Amino acid sequence: MNFRIRNIFGAVLVAMLCVAGASAQKITSKSPHSKAHEQLLANQAKNRDQIKLVEKNTFIDLIEDLEPEPDIYTEGWNSKRVNPFKESDVPDTKVIDVTGYCMPVPGKVTSNYGYRAKFGRMHKGIDLAIRSNDTIYAAFDGKVRLTNYEARGYGNYVILRHPNGLETVYGHLNKALVKPDQVVRAGQPIALGGSTGRSTGPHLHFETRYMGYAINPSAIFDFANHTTHTDTYQFSKKTYTKARNYAPSKNLAKLENGNPYKTGDSDIATYTVRKGDTLTSIARSYGMSATRLRKLNKMGSSDRIRAGQVLKLK
Repeated sequence: MNFRIRNIFGAVLVAMLCVAGASAQKITSKSPHSKAHEQLLANQAKNRDQIKLVEKNTFIDLIEDLEPEPDIYTEGWNSKRVNPFKESDVPDTKVIDVTGYCMPVPGKVTSNYGYRAKFGRMHKGIDLAIRSNDTIYAAFDGKVRLTNYEARGYGNYVILRHPNGLETVYGHLNKALVKPDQVVRAGQPIALGGSTGRSTGPHLHFETRYMGYAINPSAIFDFANHTTHTDTYQFSKKTYTKARNYAPSKNLAKLENGNPYKTGDSDIATYTVRKGDTLTSIARSYGMSATRLRKLNKMGSSDRIRAGQVLKLK
């Protein structure tokens, strides 16, 4: 009896081992179809990883293209000083992208950049004609660094910092429409013009600065035709050192960084009509009547103008 039990137990044990062995073989031994399927899944997973990597790199590249340099809104970000770069290391030269601009106002230049012998000081920007409470627009995309009031200078003023490295200053304002740290877009209203501070009448004092160096705005902008001279501007520290130190210059044109374009009211002789312009709006921008503008261009009583047409202004 015990012998039979042992035989039966042994048979059952052998059977169990065989089944286990068969199961193990079934698990470890894949059919050719299963191997091909696994390879297909592996390839798909690899392709998905590659696609994700490409998408990630593309996204990173896109962000790098859209975002300014990481420290553009941190270095010298001092909301108490007009020039926070006095201790900064300024490069000798810098190519500045000036695309994506907007003219701050449509008015003509009434006072140029340069040394004012009468007052014994440097005029670090230009003055543009406006009427009181005219809208002032951001020249480029950027961020508001400072809004403040200076009784013996700018009056109410706004300073914007831009991704291209420039700062623009808007002075003698009646009212700022933006606040520090606010992000703005080119062409966005930022203030209402006026005659606050050291001013004899409504006008916009407009400056373009690179790391504290006041650049002649007319070296960048063609104010007569409401555009920029080129898509980039070459800053030279050597050129603007005198201007930064309020030093007189016998030849103020040199302070324009070699810019061949003349500036100022007396040098603006023509205007190229743009889409949306009217004869009245152009005349108003240059401080004359529509009748005077028609007479200068021998237009009779007609107000008809076309885009691309060149009008005489004097």
